[in-house]
Amino acid sequence: MAGDFEALEAFLDDVLELPVTGKDGVERVYRIEDPAAEDGVRIEKITTLAARMVAGGAPVDSQALDDEEELDLYKMCLGDQYDPLLREVSWSRFKHVAITAMMWITVDRETAAQYWKTGAQPGKAPNRAVRRKSGERGSSAKGAASTTKPPASTSGTKTASQPKKRAKAKASS
Repeated sequence: MAGDFEALEAFLDDVLELPVTGKDGVERVYRIEDPAAEDGVRIEKITTLAARMVAGGAPVDSQALDDEEELDLYKMCLGDQYDPLLREVSWSRFKHVAITAMMWITVDRETAAQYWKTGAQPGKAPNRAVRRKSGERGSSAKGAASTTKPPASTSGTKTASQPKKRAKAKASS
């Protein structure tokens, strides 16, 4: 039966390599390894629980999560790259790397790559910085323009059209 299946190594990604510029201005490639099965199960449990709470309209209840699991989520996702990243990069970059790794672990490489490029979860609007780069105008500029009322008409066409309708109605009676 093994002949029906390729070895997992043929198509399964065990490593995610992410280039990140540190606080010192130097770009380094952080090699994030696939977590141990036990950590992967815990990561999956935490993210699934959080997604269910959000989908149900409830805020994520930290009491529903084990404190150790909640605090160590990024550590589980980043493995041995956790400490170097914590030391060498800013918080926003650290978080972006951790969430990218979490997407890779819980979904797939393509979803992680999409998050890496946009900073938005698939299906959600891109963040403000991405919209600025692409030249999109913010909704406030569009909203301001669309709320301006057009000037009132001075042609009198509405008033003139009403008597014509009445005249036709009187003529047919």
